[in-house]
Amino acid sequence: MSHRVTRRTMLRGMGAALALPWMESLAAAATKSPTPPVRMCFWYVPNGVHLPAWFPQREGTLVDLPETLRPLSFARDYLNCFQNLTHNTALTNGDDEGCGHGQGSASFLTGAQALKTQDAVRVGISADQLYARHVGNETRLPSLELGCESARSGNAFGYSGTYKTHISWRTPTSPAPYEMNPKIVFDRLFTSRNTSLTQATVADRDFYRKSLIDYVLDDANRIKGRVARSDQQKLDQYLTGVREVERRIQNPASPGDDRPADFPRPAGIPEDFDEHLRLMCDLMVLAFQTDTTRASTFMVTKEATDRNYPWLGFTDGHHELSHHAGDAEKHRKLREIDRYHIAILGYMIEKMMSVEQPGGTTLLDHSMVLYGSGISDGDLHNHVNLPVIVVGKGGGGFRTGQHLKCRPETPMSNLLLAMLRQGGVPVDRFGDSTEPLPGLLST
Repeated sequence: MSHRVTRRTMLRGMGAALALPWMESLAAAATKSPTPPVRMCFWYVPNGVHLPAWFPQREGTLVDLPETLRPLSFARDYLNCFQNLTHNTALTNGDDEGCGHGQGSASFLTGAQALKTQDAVRVGISADQLYARHVGNETRLPSLELGCESARSGNAFGYSGTYKTHISWRTPTSPAPYEMNPKIVFDRLFTSRNTSLTQATVADRDFYRKSLIDYVLDDANRIKGRVARSDQQKLDQYLTGVREVERRIQNPASPGDDRPADFPRPAGIPEDFDEHLRLMCDLMVLAFQTDTTRASTFMVTKEATDRNYPWLGFTDGHHELSHHAGDAEKHRKLREIDRYHIAILGYMIEKMMSVEQPGGTTLLDHSMVLYGSGISDGDLHNHVNLPVIVVGKGGGGFRTGQHLKCRPETPMSNLLLAMLRQGGVPVDRFGDSTEPLPGLLST
């Protein structure tokens, strides 16, 4: 390791390569004033939401959040809610018929219409991948695509099943598959680029149950001697956090597990879906904290999923409930699922708020986290007045803490265009956009 410690210094040892978080000592040594990069993160939930509990009652400054969004009350000053955003490109637009699910997820980040065919796919480049093209050469991973449910899905109504399982598209015909195994994601983030050494090291670490931190500890101790005391504490907290995530991946939770003690646990993917979601949140925060990537997508579950949530007190499938036909009990259960998803988002947002950045700011100050669905009402399969929110100040360029009631059928692509512009991408149009969304950018 070189004598000079810089922002790009990596903790290394036996194939491990652990990026450093931001520290004041490294910022002070920089040749120019450090400006934290903008991070973009896009969450997708399927089947729409229970709309009456989603939108704030008052336009303008956020005062009281609606029932579903209340788990984000602690981050209200970072939150933007939108009304009347629409993806007209998700409509059939001349096609004979469609189920709405694949079209909604395909257009969500592309603002483009999915080609109706079961043999091929074509939609458009997604916003996350356009941003990755702009900043990806500055990070080890141009982008990070995550999900928590198998991407297998059958064709429906003449559309490829691929549309229901992908929101990130590198090209109009090439989706960016997501990874659902936290173990694989962890190793992508924290191992050397040398493939053969990485494979051997990972296998060795698994066999001996050694932590990645054990391999880089010598490097970490050397760096501690060269940074301020406050940064020593920050480094300790960071390494502890990485070790805790690694421990949870190596020992995935399994609810109601009554197997014999000698029965081997599956490594990587927890059987506990709640733990799975939280691990993915932790990994996204670590990836942003270490500037390993600046663009991420998270497909909580695939479109039209019938996953159930027994810990909420019922076992009805999500897709089944979304076809509520006005039934009050189904509406109640949908609200519970929606609020749970927002609580998981809140878990990640809280972690982002705890990561310090220059000038007394946090990781969330320099991020934009978009959350939403490509369908508004699951019973109608419509794409008008989409449930979409954004959390974060985007490096200070976003006005936040507001409910923007847009003109009816405002293209959601206008929001995506505004985010791209705030991220520094020199584009005048995106998807079916007409202008950057008014009232969002501070300049």
